[in-house]
Amino acid sequence: MTDAVKHPELKIFKLQRRASRKDGVSRKSTGWRHAGAACEPASVPLRDTGSPAVLDPCTGIQLNELDRLHRSLSEVTPENHPRTARLLASSTRKIAQKVIEEAGEVALEAVKHHDRGIVRESADLFYHLVALWHRAGIDPDDVWTEMRCRADTLGIAEKLPKAR
Repeated sequence: MTDAVKHPELKIFKLQRRASRKDGVSRKSTGWRHAGAACEPASVPLRDTGSPAVLDPCTGIQLNELDRLHRSLSEVTPENHPRTARLLASSTRKIAQKVIEEAGEVALEAVKHHDRGIVRESADLFYHLVALWHRAGIDPDDVWTEMRCRADTLGIAEKLPKAR
């Protein structure tokens, strides 16, 4: 933790572990439903960052950094990436706590108007979030599909309205 404050009043609830790819279960969905409409996965062009495109060696599909990180997590060993191997060997609860911690650090950097700190802590947040997805057997494509569905339904990928 850099200069974040620990908050003992925050409670971590027991997270229920769902089946993952490690268990031989795929949770890839076939479609999404929001606001009474079915949303089908859509291909979304990646933003041009000026850097060379990274292609998946198996499919030839262009990857973004979060996809690339997610795919590389299955190849992590204590020898090649000891820190990440320790994180992946820890419990879902521990990884979830790291996501909460990093989100708090992003917020603290924003309050302090430290743009570079926001960038660094956001990268840490994404790293831990992708590790959590990996643990839960969630493919980033499922998240991108959810965001595309929200954008198609609501105009932008904002949070869904509360059910009445």
